[in-house]
Amino acid sequence: MVNPSLLLVDDDPSTRLGFSRFLMRAGYDVSEASCLEEAREAIGSRRFDAVILDLYLPDGNGLDWISELRGSCPDIAIVVITGAGDIPLAVDAMRRGADNFLAKPVNLAEVDVFLRKGLELAGLRRTTLTQRRLSKKTEPFFGQSPAMKRVRDFASLAAENDSTVLFQGESGSGKGVLARWIYEHGQRRSGPFVEINCSSLRGELLASELFGHVRGAFTSAVQDRQGLIEVADGGTLFLDEIGDMDLQVQSQFLKVIEEKSYRRFGETNLRKSDFRLVCATNKDLAEEIRSCRFRGDLYYRINLFPILIPPLRERQEDLPGHISHILHDLDLGGLRVSPDAMSLLASYDWPGNVRELRNVMERAMLLSRRAGPLEPEHFPGIVGVPAGAGSEGKIRKLAEIEADHIRELVGKAGGNARKVAEDLGISRATLYRKLKKSSRSR
Repeated sequence: MVNPSLLLVDDDPSTRLGFSRFLMRAGYDVSEASCLEEAREAIGSRRFDAVILDLYLPDGNGLDWISELRGSCPDIAIVVITGAGDIPLAVDAMRRGADNFLAKPVNLAEVDVFLRKGLELAGLRRTTLTQRRLSKKTEPFFGQSPAMKRVRDFASLAAENDSTVLFQGESGSGKGVLARWIYEHGQRRSGPFVEINCSSLRGELLASELFGHVRGAFTSAVQDRQGLIEVADGGTLFLDEIGDMDLQVQSQFLKVIEEKSYRRFGETNLRKSDFRLVCATNKDLAEEIRSCRFRGDLYYRINLFPILIPPLRERQEDLPGHISHILHDLDLGGLRVSPDAMSLLASYDWPGNVRELRNVMERAMLLSRRAGPLEPEHFPGIVGVPAGAGSEGKIRKLAEIEADHIRELVGKAGGNARKVAEDLGISRATLYRKLKKSSRSR
């Protein structure tokens, strides 16, 4: 078992020596700080389970640091040391977030008892914070860019009706998040939300997952099993990455959409399921149809209400808002990103979009020990594009220049790719193909 880590903050060397010897014998891993500046540096460099804090320090009053400490380390145990005549001050410290206080002269026999109780409270706080984080429903951050305001308007309209929705966008752009948002704000929110990623299963496995089967339908079918189409009855069925669905399964699913009926594998009984269909893909389905990898008749069925989500690199003005939203979602709303770090993040291309941004922010939070501000060194692997790159000292490919021009036009048109394609005199499929070809060549 790992010993609890403890930071002892006191300006008196003899007091620190006595406490440290006693606490190390009691099984604690003890670090020391003689002032608030050293204490802040220690908290920023590693994680501590508990802090023993003297209120009167050379560079300030420890009372003023308690709220800051509790904000950056919500699950840490805080025990305050105070003079015998400063009990009202100690009560104020507990109001600010301290768990308990010890009055001088300190009885060392009581120190371990107070710390153990504080650690128990910290454990309860940690459990409560985890449960709250898992149970809370947070609104996604749509963004303030014209393109994302248009996406929000479309999503709100989709939530008001029961039509089939098709999200199109790169991996990590938030298609699944918006699919669930439409479900939670739609007419079927009292029903189930059933999700399946069509790229994770192939052929019969995907068909069996969707339609279900009866015992003996195939070798491994040892018992009857419901399909997800049946489970979604009265709710929403979300087919993520539908562009990866096998052609045979596409044909079978097309009949379900047309007739709202299906059969489990191995049975003749016709079943009904009333579900709302939401799909998502990171592929150009028009191109997939031309390549004979996707059925045109299925595409026309699911393309009733298309919503295109632009990649993060095309709406950099949304980056600060996304960062703030992610930190708030992690209960780290007070954690600040330095100007240098923000400049680095703004110059990065974000190929993984919002999903990559969230992973990067969580990693930065761990590297910073939840203590701000976040600096460039907390973002290893993020390499920004220097200002002017591509315009000096490097010959850019014509496809890149063309794609950048198209992205600029799409941004100015509020994400309306159809209008841009019409203005340029090309099809939407050609427009998407030019963008995709440029992304592969970069």
